[in-house]
Amino acid sequence: MIEIISIDITNFCSKQCHFCYNGSNKQGESLWKPKEIIDFALDCVENGVQAISLGGGEPLEYEGVFDIISTLSKVCYLTITSNGLPLEDSAVLKNLIEANPDKIHLSIHYPRNLSEVKRVFRQIKKLQQTPIKPGVNLMVSQDQLAAARQVYAKLRALLSQEQIILIPQRFSNTPTAKEVSLIAGGEAFQSPSCLIKCEAPTNFCSVTWDKKASYCSFSGGKAVLPTLNYEGLCAALKESKFISCMEK
Repeated sequence: MIEIISIDITNFCSKQCHFCYNGSNKQGESLWKPKEIIDFALDCVENGVQAISLGGGEPLEYEGVFDIISTLSKVCYLTITSNGLPLEDSAVLKNLIEANPDKIHLSIHYPRNLSEVKRVFRQIKKLQQTPIKPGVNLMVSQDQLAAARQVYAKLRALLSQEQIILIPQRFSNTPTAKEVSLIAGGEAFQSPSCLIKCEAPTNFCSVTWDKKASYCSFSGGKAVLPTLNYEGLCAALKESKFISCMEK
């Protein structure tokens, strides 16, 4: 039974980080139309899915995203993962507040980049004045461990443990599980379950910008959705081959 779905609604992202797990870039696109995403997600909710996360690319740069958010936020627990840059536009922030997702996770990719860190902290404080719960995905790379520790400590002054997710960088500069744990200074912390063991989850799956599915956003072996509904999702997952991102 799939309970949680992550949908990368676009492969476009103006930030274009070199380590992006799906190669999002300024030339990226999406094979999804907004109505297709809405209809797909609604059918999944009708079949037992409880939570949906919208990501990318950068979801807040996808035309039609606020119609998607305002519709889905009424029927399931809805989260957004964003680099936060579009929120510097007051109109985008206003539209987000009106669309009313349950939570938005802002990414700090470069903890040594003071301007990025300050921007995300500023945005967290703004979001704390709205009904939307803020969170942070803090990237942990082996060459920025000390900076990540400092940022995590400062984040804990604003957010609870469950609002911060430590994301180990993949494909290069990948930290060990112990190095990730040290970022939290000895307290309990959140991180993807693959930090300890790479295996397919039982209640989660990922859907890509080009209409494929797998049990993990990072894994290879994704299969095309034969139909854009829950039945098609299950069929694609059955055909997918779970390939560790470390083997791609």
